[in-house]
Amino acid sequence: MYGLYAIGFIAACVMALLLTPLVKKFAFWVGAVDAPNHRKVHTRIMPRLGGLAIFLAFVGAYFVVSPALDTVNSDAAFGLLLGGFVIVVTGALDDRFQLSPKWKLLGQLIAACIVVSFGLKIDLVNIPFGETNLPIGWLSIPITILWIVGVSNAINLIDGLDGLSAGVSGIATTTILVLALMMGNVTVILLCVILLGSISGFMFFNFHPAKIFMGDSGALFLGFALATLSILGFKQAAVVSLLIPIMILGVPLSDTFFAMLRRYVNKLPISAPDKSHLHHCLLQMGFSHRTSVLIIYGIAAIFGGSAVVCSVFISQDSTWGLIMIIVALFLVMLVGAEAIGIISKSRKPVINFLQRLVGKQVQSDRVGK
Repeated sequence: MYGLYAIGFIAACVMALLLTPLVKKFAFWVGAVDAPNHRKVHTRIMPRLGGLAIFLAFVGAYFVVSPALDTVNSDAAFGLLLGGFVIVVTGALDDRFQLSPKWKLLGQLIAACIVVSFGLKIDLVNIPFGETNLPIGWLSIPITILWIVGVSNAINLIDGLDGLSAGVSGIATTTILVLALMMGNVTVILLCVILLGSISGFMFFNFHPAKIFMGDSGALFLGFALATLSILGFKQAAVVSLLIPIMILGVPLSDTFFAMLRRYVNKLPISAPDKSHLHHCLLQMGFSHRTSVLIIYGIAAIFGGSAVVCSVFISQDSTWGLIMIIVALFLVMLVGAEAIGIISKSRKPVINFLQRLVGKQVQSDRVGK
């Protein structure tokens, strides 16, 4: 079986390597290009539509390998493929014609509804510190749709540097793959393996200096796939709470959260664009393009590793271990966000509080001596 997984990864990777140059030519031919402006980091016209290569490689590899695995949940897989087709078409149209937000949202909602129609939804919420599951009834459908749309847009928001969204998505996919291997979920393992192969092949052309951008077609598809895989992977595991998929997607979700908080603090509309996302802040601190991307990869890996550790703690009913990991991760995230100025360049309440706390402790130690 592991040999089939390897074949799936290699097939997806090779297909992405072969398809991406063709998609690049197609993007120039139809005019799906990204021109530089004051918010963009690149300085020359770049082809978009890279998501087409990722999606086509994903679909092709699935049909190469899946017939040999009779334990694959074909309904779930087809839900992902059909919904993925809708969201890739939506993203591709935006790459070429710059769709209005309402039309992009409509495409995302249709794709999410397709997934739900195939039976993929969050049926219950696991109570992290107990042994009971909380059924959510009819709320499962809107919660699932909100999750898929939210994650799709979160991945799209961090697509600001060469190889950033693809790399972060690859790390998140690897984390889901590790957890699926631990649980023996064949369907999720197969889908993660071929998605990872598709991303790896595309990364050859997308890492700095990029030759093609994935565009909304790629970022929306990767977010959609990750959201769907997290539902498929964890809805059947009573010991895994919603904390795990949230942690797996920690980088895009936290960047989205801080963007909303930043705009609220600065009294700006929630949807107002700016240049204060995580990758922008790292560039402003003097890090190079490549180094900034690698730093964010490291942060994504920390989130992913924490998710795996937390899943182990949950399965072993180790409540205090879980609490310590969550608190430590949240505190480090807040301090890091304030340190690089992702929320505000001047307001740093958590850092100031910790400095006062340390100062009082030092003064107390001196008095004690």
